[in-house]
Amino acid sequence: MDFPKMIKVNQKLSELSVGDIPSEIRKQLLSIRIDQKVKSGESVAITVGSRGIRNIDVITKAVVAYLHELGVRPFVVPAMGSHGGATANGQKDVLAHYGVTEETVGAPVKATMEVLEIGKTEDNITVYMDMYAAKADHVLVMNRVKPHTDFNGDIESGLHKIMAIGLGKHKGAQYYHQAAVTHGLDRIIYTVGQTMLMEGNILCGLGIVENGHDETAILKGMLPEQFEESEKTLLKQSKKMFAALPFDDIDVLIIDQIGKNISGTGMDTNVVGRLMSIYSPDPELPRIKRIVVSDLTPETYGNALGIGAADFCNSRIIDKLDKKAMYTNAITGLCPEKARLPMAFSSDKEMLEAALKTIGFIAPEQAKVVHIKTTLYLEYLELSTAFEEEIRKRDDLIIIRGPEDIQFDTNDNFVFITGNQILI
Repeated sequence: MDFPKMIKVNQKLSELSVGDIPSEIRKQLLSIRIDQKVKSGESVAITVGSRGIRNIDVITKAVVAYLHELGVRPFVVPAMGSHGGATANGQKDVLAHYGVTEETVGAPVKATMEVLEIGKTEDNITVYMDMYAAKADHVLVMNRVKPHTDFNGDIESGLHKIMAIGLGKHKGAQYYHQAAVTHGLDRIIYTVGQTMLMEGNILCGLGIVENGHDETAILKGMLPEQFEESEKTLLKQSKKMFAALPFDDIDVLIIDQIGKNISGTGMDTNVVGRLMSIYSPDPELPRIKRIVVSDLTPETYGNALGIGAADFCNSRIIDKLDKKAMYTNAITGLCPEKARLPMAFSSDKEMLEAALKTIGFIAPEQAKVVHIKTTLYLEYLELSTAFEEEIRKRDDLIIIRGPEDIQFDTNDNFVFITGNQILI
């Protein structure tokens, strides 16, 4: 089969970033005067989730350092629902993989799957909270704010979500997703979060926004009464910087890797346009006929949740599967569709051939093909020559080289995209 020629491009994305992260965190926490709300010797739980947040180790260490200055006793709690195989040690291991350990951040990591009931929402939904966090004198809620992969709203993935799904642990996450079938996931996340703010021991929040380069762009400290409006503002800022595919009509999307460190759904559903959710319908754009996936990220530990959104995959993904972790995650999140396995092939070349045979009356060499590393890294990508005329009209797409043949390694697998060069 004749494959299309590819053009390597640099997609221009938002350049806003935080230069000195520890200094900015200190500035933000000073601005909300939490020193007036704590007493020496009190304990403060810090939420750290399972997503691949850039600089999460540096951010956590800086938060811990400031809290130590106040004379309190900070510790980290893994706030990640059912991830890490829904076990305390598994969740602790996830944080360690991101560089968050007692040795690196200067505070203990206390992991448990036990929760305590702290109240009920106005819809009579029980609110659960991580036992260590609930028993602490205070909780500092920290998370990245970004579009959610299952719904659209004023508040999506961020501080309210990590309070509900993260601090709710496996029991809470499973319960809230069940409740969301009736009430909607957006309402559940909001009302559970609001109940925690009213009934719990929340000291303050630290919102994190990343730019399209996956860099820390904004850090925002907030008091409990500021959570709602601050998170709404941060979400708007996040959406402005959100990296998307440069074109809406695509015949085949090639994704080098998916994983939980990239998105809760392995590949960001907002990027590929396949929500596969019982909460919300799929968006109209982008329109992608076929999605093919080459591999899993090492950081996902075999949890391939989201592979169900692909039409074809490399069989090495099947070989690496941790079905227990994936199934637990899928059942907890009420998304068994995302754990379905697509057709698998022994090489990426075979996989691509199969995909190109299923796009209709379009010659393979004329197909609109987009090749990305992950849905989180869209600064550098490859576009087939079917896009060339449109590429040359765009100021935000800079041609690096090409057209050239699709690059395969000696095993007929894709040469992954890395930076402004293509490396295996």
